[in-house]
Amino acid sequence: MAMLRHAKCLQRLAIPGPLRVLYKDYRTATPQNFSNYESMKQDFKLEIPEHFNFAKDVLDQWSSVEKAGGRLSNPAFWWIDGNGGEVRWGFEELGSLSRKFANILTEACSLQRGDRVMVILPKIPEWWLANVACLRTGTVLIPGTTQLTQKDILYRLQSSKAKCIITDDALAPAVDSVAAKCENLTSKLIVSQHSREGWGNLKEMMKHASDSHTCVNTKHNEMMAIYFTSGTTGYPKMIGHTHSSFGLGLSVNGRFWLDLTDSDVMWNTSDTGWAKSAWSSVFSPWIQGACVFAHYLSRFEPTSILQTLSKFPITVFCSAPTAYRMLVQNDTVRSYKFKSLKHCVSAGEPINPEVMEQWRKKTGLDIYEGYGQTETVLICGNFKGMKIKPGSMGKPSPAFDVKDNPSKTASTLRGNFYITGDRGYMDEDGYFWFVARSDDVILSSGYRIGPFEVESALIEHPSIAESAVVSSPDPVRGEVVKAFIVLNPDYKSHDQEQLKKEIQEHVKKTTAPYKYPRKVGILVSTALFSALEKVEFIEELPKTVSGKVKRNELRKKEWKTI
Repeated sequence: MAMLRHAKCLQRLAIPGPLRVLYKDYRTATPQNFSNYESMKQDFKLEIPEHFNFAKDVLDQWSSVEKAGGRLSNPAFWWIDGNGGEVRWGFEELGSLSRKFANILTEACSLQRGDRVMVILPKIPEWWLANVACLRTGTVLIPGTTQLTQKDILYRLQSSKAKCIITDDALAPAVDSVAAKCENLTSKLIVSQHSREGWGNLKEMMKHASDSHTCVNTKHNEMMAIYFTSGTTGYPKMIGHTHSSFGLGLSVNGRFWLDLTDSDVMWNTSDTGWAKSAWSSVFSPWIQGACVFAHYLSRFEPTSILQTLSKFPITVFCSAPTAYRMLVQNDTVRSYKFKSLKHCVSAGEPINPEVMEQWRKKTGLDIYEGYGQTETVLICGNFKGMKIKPGSMGKPSPAFDVKDNPSKTASTLRGNFYITGDRGYMDEDGYFWFVARSDDVILSSGYRIGPFEVESALIEHPSIAESAVVSSPDPVRGEVVKAFIVLNPDYKSHDQEQLKKEIQEHVKKTTAPYKYPRKVGILVSTALFSALEKVEFIEELPKTVSGKVKRNELRKKEWKTI
């Protein structure tokens, strides 16, 4: 896997001056790990050794520092469940438990270096142990969101050729229903208080496993993890990361963007299925010796988030723009005092300047936006010491861009440049501004949603003859999925509102719930009825000469009013 010194972060567009977002004179915060942006860019160097393993070369080193009394009393990992349950591990205990987990993978599951392990778990301590255990054994971690359906799991198991899957009671039945179709799957581990036929009970196995384990000596360019990410066409693609691309590359995030030290407590709210969780819940904080804080929540609850930020000594907070929008809309936000909080960051989608201003007024803190992709580490960011221009992604970081196998990424590479597929522009001060995706991928609440996946689910409904899926503006989520549908003749007389609900429920059951179309426009004869009850006359879906749907035309109509 190549590390590229340069990145063509965005396709630059000529944006006229009047369209640029106006910004107020935001103050600058003093960084802990560098002097200023210019020195950070100039002085940063990354040495890549032939062999590197994050568990051995970072986590175990912090364990040694901890044993010698050279680290503050912060735990390495701090987890709460909101109901009084709490777990605190130092680096030494994290090491011991992860070595037990590693022995289970190599002994009970008979996994070898390079074998692939799918992990679909919520924010519970075992998710972090699985991450570190895979590092220690040289097995390849494949995270998945807990919103995956039976069909999603089957596709990922078959595509990745995973030999082991680790999940909980909620998804074990879905795995069992497809396991027979996955010839590479040889072992299943469940995190549960109960036994399940055909599964190894991880909690029981951990009680008896040895914590004596020798970490494999992985090369820096060996595959470490695979992430599934939605694309414009087809089903989700696999994005590979090596032991160095995240284990070393994310030092950019931890040291500079998050500006962490071993005295910090870092809380990132990202879903465990996404690369952002690796960014800010594993590698970036632990590179710096900081404490990883986690709160298990079945769903995002603004009040619970605010209470946690107020009650616990969290110093750095990372969440998606959607979360910040929901937090500032909460009437009680002013009643909370965040005594420890000193740095707030956001990524996953563009954040609205108004949200940044409201957060600043209510908390006294700025939000530092960052930009990257599943394929990369931080590409652009707002760093301490810089003037913040709300709405801007900031300036280029000293990041390294990564690729998986050349055959899949050749089209994105131009010499020493990686083409992200995003569109934006750079202003006269060197700040980058995100404009839009150059493809049809929908970014909703930080989730990447490919239109093909939703359209594939839609076409399975008997009422639908044809459909097209595009993004639609939304004041809370930034954008949401909207489906334009041509009905089969037999359904044209059905109640439209009831049919919309049926179609939405169908998509929720067929694919992951976050992908369902929150807006549905039904084409009946020549009338298009949108969720906003606006009517636009159209005879058919717009198509090219070759018959491809022109999603860009539908998308332009959705966004033309903003």
